[in-house]
Amino acid sequence: MKNIVVGIDFSQNSENALRHAVAVGLKTNAKIHVVWVKTPTAATKLDVDDEDQMMAKAHVKLDEMVALARQEAPKNEIQGVILEGKAYIKLTQYAANLPDSLLVMGSHGASGFEEMFIGSNTMKVVGVTKTPVLIIGHQVNVKRDLTKILVPIDMSFETLQKIKPAAEIAKVFSAKLSLLGLVDPNYPDEKHTINVQLNHAMGMCEMANVRAEAATLEVAGDIPNAVISWGQKEDVNLIVIMREDEDDMTAFWLGSTTRQLMNLATMPLLVIPNVMHSPIA
Repeated sequence: MKNIVVGIDFSQNSENALRHAVAVGLKTNAKIHVVWVKTPTAATKLDVDDEDQMMAKAHVKLDEMVALARQEAPKNEIQGVILEGKAYIKLTQYAANLPDSLLVMGSHGASGFEEMFIGSNTMKVVGVTKTPVLIIGHQVNVKRDLTKILVPIDMSFETLQKIKPAAEIAKVFSAKLSLLGLVDPNYPDEKHTINVQLNHAMGMCEMANVRAEAATLEVAGDIPNAVISWGQKEDVNLIVIMREDEDDMTAFWLGSTTRQLMNLATMPLLVIPNVMHSPIA
């Protein structure tokens, strides 16, 4: 990992996201880009009357956040960046132009219709980017060491693509991977396929020289809550998932499992972009 792009809006939540980005940067020696996007509603959010006041205030706040990052990571290269346009488009484009990059964003969660349709910049970014996105909820504690990473394994063909980035992070933090096979009890034939997937995943971890353990979980319906509950019980502090896409409107309409995990997760969530979604069975 060479570049970490942090999308900020000067909220407490984005400061928390920045602290997590710095924690990753310290381990990887990555360059940290602290990015604020000037949008049509930026003046209102900064509580100023005109554009000159808005830009002056934005520069001051950006400098403060960059200074905070430099204080915590004095050996990393850190820069503040101001872009203009639609936040999710500009952040996505900026990260795409950097080699080996990671996007880090805070998320306040969503409710109502916004939970079904992408309403936040974080969800829009996840919907369109080809860069992994680390999502930090407002309730996530930055002071915890990253020791255990949960990787749900399902029936999809691409589910094992999560193992490589998960193993890379595990190696950097000396963390352990928990591979969790999700089995629908209504379809007993799936168990064999999930076990095959888990065996492949364990082999990939062994080749990467990363500690790993495998388990299965029977889930008849509510996968997001089942995964989060299991993660809480096992005290994991990162969940790695593959972006699940619907057949239509894939840039703006995520699969229901991805959406709900983003809204409900009480620990950091790393979303790996997905090119296609197809069943393995």
